[in-house]
Amino acid sequence: MVHELSKSNSIFATFMGEIRDSSIQKDAMRFRKNMERISEILGYELSKKLEYISKTVKTPLGEAEIHVLKEQPVLATILRAGLAMHSGLLNYFDSAESAFISAYRKHTTPEEFDIHVEYLASPKLDNRIVILSDPMLATGSSLVTVYKALLKQGKPSKIIIVAAIATPDALEYIQRHLPENTDYWVGAIDKELTAQSYIVPGLGDAGDLAFGEKY
Repeated sequence: MVHELSKSNSIFATFMGEIRDSSIQKDAMRFRKNMERISEILGYELSKKLEYISKTVKTPLGEAEIHVLKEQPVLATILRAGLAMHSGLLNYFDSAESAFISAYRKHTTPEEFDIHVEYLASPKLDNRIVILSDPMLATGSSLVTVYKALLKQGKPSKIIIVAAIATPDALEYIQRHLPENTDYWVGAIDKELTAQSYIVPGLGDAGDLAFGEKY
């Protein structure tokens, strides 16, 4: 199931608008903070679909029955662009373990590229819930490559994808390559993709905007 938060009016739309605004993008700290806030809201919304158990806690005046997560997820993200989103998710799932994957495009032509994974640090993933965040899902090929790399650490019980912006092509491609019970939580779906696989209107390069241009 694909959940697109921009379809409903909320303060979420303000943060989405600011990460797109080229004048506001000049403030890297604000861009990172907005990415963090976007992933916090996405994390809050997806948390409603997770399983909970009852627990009794003692207060100064008695006992209270509360509901807590049945299990902690593993938060996985793609370096370096996903770090701000990862921080936002970690703010809410603060007892979760983390996985980090380094993946990049290696261009053979301006329009053609392969995805290379160079680094993976992850806990064991057998029968775990994995929340995999990536700010931009343009073609979906990077995320699928990363998912396959994560399988070296075990087969998760469920995958949840979190992204700020995605394209229909990327979502269709990912859905063909990831398990059927995968859930998708995205800020917005942009329909256009350039020949160089950049999303339009999109927001540009999320990694460069958050951490500076790479050479």
